[in-house]
Amino acid sequence: MPHANAGPSKLERRLRAEVSGEVFFDRFNRGRYATDASFYQVMPAAVVLPRTIDEALRALSIGRDEGQIVTPRGGGTSQCGQTVNGGIVVDFSKHLNRLLSLDVENRSCAVEPGIVLDDLNRQLKKHGLWFPVDVSTASRATIGGMAGNNSCGGRSLRYGTMRDNTIAIDAALADGTLLHFGEVPRDLAQVNSPESGLSLFRDMLALGEREAAEIADKFPKVQRRVGGYNLDALTPRNAANNMAHLLVGSEGTLAFSTRIELKLWPLIRNKVLGVCHFGSFYEAMDAAQHLVKLKPIAVELVDRTMIALGRDIAMFQPIIGAAVRGDPDAILVVEFAEEDQDQNLAKLKQLTELMGDLGFAWDREPRKWGGVVEIIEPALQAGIAEFRAAGLNVMMSMKEAGKPVSFVEDCAVPLPHLADYTARLNEVFARHGTRGTMYAHASEGCLHVRPVLNLKLEKDVRAMRAIAEEAFAMVREYKGSHSGEHGDGIVRSEFHEQMFGARIVADFKEVKQRFDPESVLNPGRIVDPPKMDDRSLFRYPPDYQVGELKTVLDWSAYPGQGRGFQGAVEMCNNNGACRKLDGGVMCPSYRATRNEKDVTRGRANTLRLAISGQLGADALSSDEMMETLKLCVSCKACRRECPTGVDMAKMKIEVLAARARTHGLTLRDRLVAFLPRYADLAARFAPLANLRNHSPLLRSLMERFAGISARRKLPAFRNDTFRVDSVAMGPENGREVVLFTDTFNRIYERENLDAALRVLIAAGYRVHIPKPSDGGRPLCCGRTFLSAGLVDLARSELDRLVETYAPFAARGVPIIGLEPSCLLTLRDELLSLRADTTAKTISAHALLLEEFLAREAEQGRLQLPLGPLPGKALLHGHCHQKSFAAFKPVEQVLRLIPELAVDTIESSCCGMAGAFGYGADTYEVSMTMAEASLLPAVRKADAATYIVADGTSCRHQIQDGAARGALHAAQLLAMSLDRARMNS
Repeated sequence: MPHANAGPSKLERRLRAEVSGEVFFDRFNRGRYATDASFYQVMPAAVVLPRTIDEALRALSIGRDEGQIVTPRGGGTSQCGQTVNGGIVVDFSKHLNRLLSLDVENRSCAVEPGIVLDDLNRQLKKHGLWFPVDVSTASRATIGGMAGNNSCGGRSLRYGTMRDNTIAIDAALADGTLLHFGEVPRDLAQVNSPESGLSLFRDMLALGEREAAEIADKFPKVQRRVGGYNLDALTPRNAANNMAHLLVGSEGTLAFSTRIELKLWPLIRNKVLGVCHFGSFYEAMDAAQHLVKLKPIAVELVDRTMIALGRDIAMFQPIIGAAVRGDPDAILVVEFAEEDQDQNLAKLKQLTELMGDLGFAWDREPRKWGGVVEIIEPALQAGIAEFRAAGLNVMMSMKEAGKPVSFVEDCAVPLPHLADYTARLNEVFARHGTRGTMYAHASEGCLHVRPVLNLKLEKDVRAMRAIAEEAFAMVREYKGSHSGEHGDGIVRSEFHEQMFGARIVADFKEVKQRFDPESVLNPGRIVDPPKMDDRSLFRYPPDYQVGELKTVLDWSAYPGQGRGFQGAVEMCNNNGACRKLDGGVMCPSYRATRNEKDVTRGRANTLRLAISGQLGADALSSDEMMETLKLCVSCKACRRECPTGVDMAKMKIEVLAARARTHGLTLRDRLVAFLPRYADLAARFAPLANLRNHSPLLRSLMERFAGISARRKLPAFRNDTFRVDSVAMGPENGREVVLFTDTFNRIYERENLDAALRVLIAAGYRVHIPKPSDGGRPLCCGRTFLSAGLVDLARSELDRLVETYAPFAARGVPIIGLEPSCLLTLRDELLSLRADTTAKTISAHALLLEEFLAREAEQGRLQLPLGPLPGKALLHGHCHQKSFAAFKPVEQVLRLIPELAVDTIESSCCGMAGAFGYGADTYEVSMTMAEASLLPAVRKADAATYIVADGTSCRHQIQDGAARGALHAAQLLAMSLDRARMNS
């Protein structure tokens, strides 16, 4: 066994000299790689992100030479601890992610191990193909990691496991030997391999022949058996003798994969879902064995707990509302996907008939209450699939100290035993004082079962051990497998002898010894593992402690120190939904850099390590922490799209506040934070205030001393800021509204407020623009102060706003705003700063203009004379609009304009994000974010197309990056009003 601490200084020198990719030895970066989606934490000695396969192999060689163990890693979403270890962690996901070759005719491809499944399938889609091992973590799981775990996916009933879809693997042994692992004849005749490879293959085939009877007797006869090494691939009864299948499921313990050849399938063209409802969980499990006889491609369980949690998550509420009827104890989502849609519809009918034959009906008593909700509409099918895929994170969204813990979750039993197994398992949980959550693959008897435990407590750790032993004993009784999808890692490896017997475990050791005699590659996984309940390996070890924290926001929905801040940080379960590269907004900085430092998960891990003292004193306000959060644009996408609700934008405010207390403010911080205080004065002297934009010298000086990029024009001040003489306008008998005149539109783009005022008055509303109750400067939401961590000043601004608007909100008057980041502060941060009834009332009545107009239209109250605007509008949504489900109303309202075609850009953050895009040190990343989809879409639009963006920063980014002016939706509505008048 190598010595973990041998020659670290020499190790660092060699890695930095011989690897051009990133090499990390600091605590902050190593800490971000110390965890995966399991409950374990092992701090590596170094992290390497190689740019080429050769560099990856060089890191392996250096590690071996310097006495370090080496662990390959992909997306870091493993749930058993197989991607955390000491020594060197080699991350393939950032650079080694190419599709190397594609053979459409023969339906195969070759990839680098770091390619993400969804990314691969996006490239295959245009050829009518896909790789169907559709794991729930498809948006971040790498093919290399999936091969390492022998992943299965929801549709393995039809498509099989990773092993079934792997043709060949090129890999390096621990000693650097490069071999091609694929199909071979048993006599190895004409196999193109060096003698060392032939010798290895010969020994493995001999082992398979020698142990064939034992393997046949001891290996579970269920498809979802992914535990141990795949010795059954070596026996004479295998016609293929595919040596790659021995590497599949080996968890990086045998070889370093460098190229993986995959079997591809035709895309699913048509599908339907039948959502089978059950009033009894037991009856649902018992029904699964009958439902599979209709030959669906998947039968997925969603239990009562997951439904209830989903109803509390904004992005899933409409999906559950449409698909779930009444209050079921469980639902089984049955998917049919035959080529002929008529055949799918016929199978749906058969499903309903079968449920009836099994005795289920909507009017029966709870045990037999149930029926089928048919889902034909593709968008709703996609939403249900997304909800099912998010099952783990949904379960982890519990805000209590206890969480559903993964350790018996992968057990697979034959379908006839599934109901009895789950019933007995619930009895085991109850005996140990807990309850469990269950979801996932009912079609193959592999349920993701998680008892709720608090692993910070020794008693719960003891309960986990006891539950594991009892559950695995049951699985053996039913002749199932204790590893049914997610592999062994630390959690299950120690139980192999009970599952397979001593002789097979000795065979596993023989395989490991033959491949890796010095135990360099990811030791302690599958073979010679530690105890699964060794708390020194836990994310929360026995000495884990968070001291007193001074926090400035309300975190009381969570447990722990800092008035709940600790609990909020610890909500991150490392499952990595924030690492997705397409769809939604989260996480724009990660999409730009592909760095673990710049993803929500990486930031949350850093915060957890910091507040628990694992990164040294004062880590929360340190330079390294600021570097960790530097590229967080506070888009708030994680607030909505992270199924566990990790709100990094809000957490960043806490860090900025701590930083401001200990380090003060930079000049740039002050210029941004105090903008609302000096904006009116600057507007009076607009030519002087704007001089910097026209002087290369002043731009250069401002970059040097204030950190504002010389490549950016700042928004131009103007003398004619928005002002009104009256505090109320419009018909005296009209319905009342308040117009919130935010600083940005008031100072820089008064046309938007003018347009909104015209629209509201034209629609018959009585518009109030009340003067501040203290008679002082114009009202402000405090957003700029929050961006610098000056929470007390932000609170004082919000206090003034609340006092002014309180009389209107008290009588139900809507408070309407134009700038999403300002108006939505009243729905978000206001409630973190004030918990009183008045603040809650203000928040409840705060609406963006389009939200208000869409609501009025839906209720039949909107009387707005709009004229035709023939042409097209290209619409970009502000991140905060998307986070608060306030973007769809923009589309709805613009579609009220006659003859206007509205197309939405599928974009993440624009990259400007308030002051972020103006920073000299963040300009490049800002532009990378914009170039991902927004700016290319704008450039493709013809000159007659209206570009629409409600966010001030978004409009400036579009102007800077594409030289196109963008309009607030209010302006387009006002133009439509003008057209109506012209035509009248």
